[in-house]
Amino acid sequence: MATDQAPSPARHRARGSTSASALPSPLRIGLSRVVPELKMFYRRPEQLVLTFSMPAIICILLGSIFSAKLPNTDTSTGAVIAASMLAYGVLSTSFINLGISVAADRDTGALRRLRGTPATATSYFVGKIALVAIASLAEAIILLLVGVFVFKLQLPSDLLGWWTLTWVFVLGITSCSLLGIFISNFASNAVSAAVMTNGPAVGLQFVSGTYVPLMVLPAWMLAIGSVFPVKWMAQGFRSVLLPPEMVIFEPAGTWEHGRIFLVLATWSVVGLFCCLRVFRWSDKR
Repeated sequence: MATDQAPSPARHRARGSTSASALPSPLRIGLSRVVPELKMFYRRPEQLVLTFSMPAIICILLGSIFSAKLPNTDTSTGAVIAASMLAYGVLSTSFINLGISVAADRDTGALRRLRGTPATATSYFVGKIALVAIASLAEAIILLLVGVFVFKLQLPSDLLGWWTLTWVFVLGITSCSLLGIFISNFASNAVSAAVMTNGPAVGLQFVSGTYVPLMVLPAWMLAIGSVFPVKWMAQGFRSVLLPPEMVIFEPAGTWEHGRIFLVLATWSVVGLFCCLRVFRWSDKR
């Protein structure tokens, strides 16, 4: 005779308790923070104006100064700078803004309070990088409009060009965001973080070919710029926004898409590892 027994109420309670206590994944928690992060970002009008206007203004000013056509081409030096300036847009919305905002969150105790929730360091990174992705996309649209209508840049005409633009953009955001979070751990407050991020960012613009074309830089500057992701982002953007014949003005004589991917991916992995090793929830060292 069958002796099946109905599950006991105690067993039901144990199962219900187990499922109720299961926490959401770090990815889900991180994505849930995107809307609050966006609200906080857009409630700072001075930061908003500076973030979105500065790269476009610098692009117009430098492009107007360097207006001569490059030898044997119909492309101006200003157009080369405009294509490269997308890298500065990514750097400003990711490295600079995250370096400052994370240090400010730590200084005000917001990070310490967040630590008392199910949020993990990984989920915090996900929320911040998603914010950067949205802000960087808006920044890129502004710079592309300036490039197309002021400096006659050409948007990609095929899927391969758009795909290249996309993966350079995504890897650039990821690597620069993680570097911004990393450097924030060495800043005691938002003011010191601003110094620690803006100083290197300005220097990188010169050695990475965003403020001035690479062909006029001395070899030692090219060597320094080649170590960091900004130079490779700018090169990737130029490869899809400038005519194909402009490749002769690149130091290697080729767009080096494989090396661009390798450098940006390496910086992303190294940046994540370093962030997870040194990330602090409070200002106590």
